[in-house]
Parts: sequence; structure tokens; C-alpha cells
Amino acid sequence: MDIDVLVVGAGPTGLMLANQLARCGIRPVIIDRHAGPAQQTRAMGVQARTLEIYAKLGIAQQALERGAVTAGANIWAQARHKARLPLGEAGQGLSPFPFVLMLGQDDNERILGARLDEAGVSVRWNTELTALGQHDDHVTATLRQPDGSLRDVEARWVAGCDGARSSVRELCGITFPGAPYEHVFFVADTVATGDMVPDELNVYLWREGFHLFFPMRGKDGWRVIGILPQALRDREDLGFDELVPYLGQEAGARLSFERCHWFSTYHIHHRSASRFRDRRCFLLGDAAHIHSPMGAQGMNTGLQDAYNLAWKLALVVQEEAEECVLESYEAERQPVAQRLLDTTDRAFRFVVSDTPTAALLRTWIVGNVAAVAMRRPRVQRLAFMTISQIGIRYPQSPLSRDLPGLPPSAPRAGDRFPWLQFRAEPDGPLLDLFERLDDRRFNLVIVGDAAADAAAVGVAAPGGRLKLHHVPGGFGNDRALARAGLVAPSFYLLRPDGHVGVAGITPDATVIADYFEETGLAGVQMLDTA
Repeated sequence: MDIDVLVVGAGPTGLMLANQLARCGIRPVIIDRHAGPAQQTRAMGVQARTLEIYAKLGIAQQALERGAVTAGANIWAQARHKARLPLGEAGQGLSPFPFVLMLGQDDNERILGARLDEAGVSVRWNTELTALGQHDDHVTATLRQPDGSLRDVEARWVAGCDGARSSVRELCGITFPGAPYEHVFFVADTVATGDMVPDELNVYLWREGFHLFFPMRGKDGWRVIGILPQALRDREDLGFDELVPYLGQEAGARLSFERCHWFSTYHIHHRSASRFRDRRCFLLGDAAHIHSPMGAQGMNTGLQDAYNLAWKLALVVQEEAEECVLESYEAERQPVAQRLLDTTDRAFRFVVSDTPTAALLRTWIVGNVAAVAMRRPRVQRLAFMTISQIGIRYPQSPLSRDLPGLPPSAPRAGDRFPWLQFRAEPDGPLLDLFERLDDRRFNLVIVGDAAADAAAVGVAAPGGRLKLHHVPGGFGNDRALARAGLVAPSFYLLRPDGHVGVAGITPDATVIADYFEETGLAGVQMLDTA
């Protein structure tokens, strides 16, 4: 084959996939029909789960330095502050990143692109996919090169990360059901002052819709996203200055814009591909699903698509897993996308409904209900897990196996394994389990008596695709274990992406070996005790 994996599209999703493949020892080819990276983008929020993945890539600190940390979200109605979701408090102990990072998609692309360059993989710009031919063991792809000439290449696998107008999706004949919203959105990067809570997300609900103020780095920097008022929707030459009076009506008389760096209007769709895979081709990110900006989930969902698929593709290419493992990508990610689409669509339709009842609910009742609900720690925790995407789970996945004996509160197969800080010895340093997990391997976490390690060592073999971690009881770990729902003894076989493959009480070499055999992962039943 000319290429192991052809990645089509060099947005955040394609760059994440290419980076993860490169880290796993696969050299992908990544192409994009555009001349270079996006200069201006609408996506803004980077969620906790994405930052956890960035930490594995070694780019979390760069993202934090470029972005603005937002530890709270505020709801306003009729220019009055109604409620606040304390993300920092709600996420405390759930993730090393208990906040939302305000960082534009363009900056995310620059950071991911620089990391890919360091891995020796460069994006081939001005290169367009024009045709696909699928065969039993490869795909023939026709590429239009920068000079306009056509070239046929052979790839084992093709990943369509090429956005809402995906060539991969269209060439595979995969339908993209859904529809555009009738409303016109706007986005503006501004310098502004007003009643907005500094350094936090501010959501303004009004009778005809909503608008969002995202804090940006720099003094008084705000990205404003919302729906154009009815009176302005048919204007083709609309400027930001004409929108300002409408914003002032909802955000209060103290709102003042010093300048606007960038202003644009656009339409959005709500769509999900009927399939996320066609034989040797996959769809990820906006090529697979697009939805309203409610909740700042879109870019993050695409990045998780890539993180989910990359380790599976790498193992299959390296012949350490059977191709059946790839069936789990669609089985896991399509339900996530559909739930997100349904949720954001319902929320969006509620906040833009122009019926008198909806307007009353939006401006009076929602804010008051939220004010009461957000005082409850359980509600705060649930809200953080949903927004941050750390609550995404795959219990029905063909790669998930639960064994009997665990209490209901314990993590289950398919869950993202909880963030845990622990001590390995009395008076020892506090260790971060996430930092010790290797996302290029499977990780076996044994909680409790160290003697239980012996039962797992029977899986040992050369290669080191399975790494052992021991979290002892005692040593002051009991409170942290209880908060994470972990009991001693127990064990968790973690997939490279940090989700639980097998969960049980006593680690057993036969059970673990059977899991690898049954799931098509037999080539990775190897233990590294280092």
C-alpha cells in the first residue's frame, strides 16, 4: 500500500487523528482541499475531556497559555442575573481540568498542527479527494494535487474528517439526514464592557432567542455568538454596529463595545450521518454530525471521535488486532452523536421558539428554576459531567465486559475511568493516575491488596502493550477511592483511550486473556510490569 491511513481534512478532528496515529507508530497521510489552516472560526469552548486528551499529547499547557480559563457559567434573563453554574467547584475531584477553556478552533488547529509537524507529518494543503474505489483490502483514492493534476494512491483505510460537505461521505453514498435551522446566527470578536461576569461564560435569554458572551484573552475581550433579531435577518450588508442596540436591550444599558475585530453571519444545520463507516472508510467530526452551538460540544465531539478511532486503527494496521475491532467505532460514537444532536436540538428549539408560552418560560421561569437547581451539588456535578464530556460512556459496546461482584456505585465497563490521586506508600508523594496511564497501551489497574498482582502476571509476554498499575488501599487513599466509587479489591482493564474494557473484583489471567480473544484484540494480551 502507498498509505496505511489517508486522513481527509486537516481541521481539529483530522489533526487529532493524525497525531494519535503518529504517536502509535503509524505514519498517516493527511490532506486538505484548502490553502492553509482556518484564520477565523466559530467553535470556542474546549472541554475538560479534551484537555485530558491534550495532556497525553503534551499540548495541554500550550492550550492553557493561549486560552482563557472559565470556571463558571451565568444565566441572564431580561438583563438580570438569574443563576450561576460553578464549573470549578462542580468539577473538583472529577478532572484535573475543572473548567471550560475558551480557545478558538483556529488556535486549537495551530497547536495540533505544530505537534504533528514535530512528529514529522505535514499536511498536504491544496489537495482534494475526487474519487474513491473500495476493494477487499484497500481503497483507491484519486487526489487532485496543487498543480491541478490527478494522482491515484492506495490506502488501507480512509478517514473522512472533511467537514459538513464531506467528499468522503458523498463518495461513499452515505446519507446525511437533517435540515438547516431557519435562524441566522452571528459571531463577533469584540472588546466590550458591561454587566457580564468577568472571565466566565454569560448566557443571555431573551424573548426572541439568546446570545452568548465567551471571555477571551486580553483586557475586556469577548466573543459574542447569537441569533440575529428578526428585523436584521434579511440584510446582506449587515454590520456589527447595527446589531449593538439589540444586544444592549438584553444585556443591559451598561453594555458598551469599544471595537469589533471580526463579525460574520451564518446558518447552521442539525444532521447526523446514517452510518459512520462504509467498509474501509470512516466518518468523524462534522463529516458525521453537525448541530447547534448549544453547550459548546461540536469541536470536542469530533476530537473524541478521533481519539476513539485512532488506537483501534493503529492496532489493526500493525496486525495486533482483528478488523472486527473497528466495528466498535460506529457502535460507540454514533449513539453519542445522536444523543448530542437530540439534546442540543431540543434545547435550541426551546430557546428560539417565538410562541408566547416559550418566551415566558425562557425569560422568567427557566432562570428561576436554574437558580434553585444550581445550588445543589448533585445537579452541579451532573451538569459538569455532561458539559465536560467526561460522562460519556459505552456500556453497550462490543468491547465492554462487566463481571459480577462490583457495587452499583463502582465504575463500569464502558465508563471513562475516574481521575484518581493516590499514594503508593505511606507518607509517599501524591500520584496522579492519569499521568501514569499510557494511552498507547492497555492499562491494568488493580485496586487493593498487592498480592492480587500475582493473579494477573500470568498474562505476561514480551511487547509491553499492557501496563500494570497498583493502587493500594490505606496510605490515606480511602477517601479518594470512595469518591471515585472504587472498592478494594477490584480491577479494571483500561483501553488506550481510558475507557474501561473489563471491570471486576479479582483479576484473573484467564478472564483477561478471554477478553482479548473474544474482542479480536488477542495480539495485545501482553503485560509490562515496569
